[in-house]
Amino acid sequence: MYLPKTYEGFIQTYPEIQKQYQELGQSCRECGPLDAKAQNLVKLGIAIGANSRGGVMSSVRKALAAGATPEEIRHCVLMALTLTGFPNMIVSMGWVSEVLDQSKDPAPKKKSQKKK
Repeated sequence: MYLPKTYEGFIQTYPEIQKQYQELGQSCRECGPLDAKAQNLVKLGIAIGANSRGGVMSSVRKALAAGATPEEIRHCVLMALTLTGFPNMIVSMGWVSEVLDQSKDPAPKKKSQKKK
């Protein structure tokens, strides 16, 4: 899995803190009934609200690995529109697209309108 160079440097410099941070994250994941896919979609929503590029991109990668579809991920981003506003939602959609493009996912197809 992709790790930013800054995070890799943090791991090298502070291995014990990183270990404890990972353990806390794992404890949080294991304490409730949500499956991995739901957990990663929730974390994606939180990252969108926090306007965290790294958090959004990481959450998308983890959601894909847990079985989320690109359509589910995009839906999660669209749901942020009414809570975080259009600018935050649209920049998050761009970050999501970067990850999906790297995973070779085509952009969503425009729904055709039926002729009367």
